[in-house]
Amino acid sequence: MKIDYFDQDIKEVLFDADAIREKVRELGDRISRDYAGKEIVAVCVLRGSLVFTADLIREINLPMEIDTMVISSYGASTKSSGVVRIIKDLQTDITGKHVLLIEDIVDTGLTLDFLIRNLESREPASVKACVFLDKPERREKEVRVDYKGFDIPNEFVVGYGIDFAQRCRNYPAVAVLKPEAYEK
Repeated sequence: MKIDYFDQDIKEVLFDADAIREKVRELGDRISRDYAGKEIVAVCVLRGSLVFTADLIREINLPMEIDTMVISSYGASTKSSGVVRIIKDLQTDITGKHVLLIEDIVDTGLTLDFLIRNLESREPASVKACVFLDKPERREKEVRVDYKGFDIPNEFVVGYGIDFAQRCRNYPAVAVLKPEAYEK
């Protein structure tokens, strides 16, 4: 599927819709096996992981609750500010429950570390992190990623829920933006 609207801003497609679908199926199967016999609380970190979460939970063959958090560390920039803020917290009490934290991307590790520590402080049975994209070159804080989709280079990517200044979330693949797209 090609969306011409985005062509002017895309430098390179890293993962097309077929590769993404296959990876999400693999992750769903693995999570289903690992949590067999358990109920989980899937925590979607909005807005970037919305598309990934929607596809992933349909591939997980387990009973689950779903909740969302909104976190801010980027604003309209292409680089994390390093300051993590909870904009919208969970509504679900996760005490004694198995939590699957679903995040779109981990780069510096600061946001994911903050989220894991925050959720663990609420005394769940377990917290595991499922990350769609991993940018290991940018890591400032080592974090545990239990389930990972793809490694990506140290470039700013968009698509499949991931945005630049709220644009490109609906691009059906994961792509690198052209530098001139940052200036629009």
